Amino acid sequence: MVHNNTALMAVDPRRRNPTVFQKTMAINDFYFKGPNWNYPLGNLQMLGKLQAGMLTAAQPLVPSPILQMMADRSIDWWVMSEDLPDPENRVTLAADGSIQVAWKPNNRKSHEKLIQVARDLMRAAGYPLVLVERMGIDTNSHQCGTMRFGTDPTKAVLDPFCKTFDLDNLYVMDSSFFPSSTAMNPALTIAAQALRVADHMLKTGVVN
Repeated sequence: MVHNNTALMAVDPRRRNPTVFQKTMAINDFYFKGPNWNYPLGNLQMLGKLQAGMLTAAQPLVPSPILQMMADRSIDWWVMSEDLPDPENRVTLAADGSIQVAWKPNNRKSHEKLIQVARDLMRAAGYPLVLVERMGIDTNSHQCGTMRFGTDPTKAVLDPFCKTFDLDNLYVMDSSFFPSSTAMNPALTIAAQALRVADHMLKTGVVN
């Protein structure tokens, strides 16, 4: 799982945005459900201030001065929705030792609805031009999953306290055990999980 990600650029040709470092701000109003949609949409958060050079990769045929003019008059957002666990999405090793990534996006309908909500918000705020660039696996964020946890060693790699079933001295405390990615940065959840497992290890005498 890597999230459904889209970069959104709201442009008002009449107003320059002199900001060098944009404020950190997020909109979570639609995290659990959206307008006329009873399912979670996700999270909107601000990007660092876009510049022409950053836009060139997505729009290589547009002259740099035009891209800079747009960047000078834009406010920039990251639109992020959760993708859902899929047993066919996985990371494996090929016979030659190369890493193989199998990934197919899902939950796109909710993500498209979040993009539309974001467009509507920006236009209501006075930005007549709203551009979006949908991201794929090449711009993945917060990879999660691939090491399922559970109580059945035939269906999971880790037990509920993230100890591997096959090795007594190996614990995995990163986002690979997550059952879902959430449309958020998972760093604090990883830290909380590490504290939970460490406390369990102390109580059970695994470590002193």
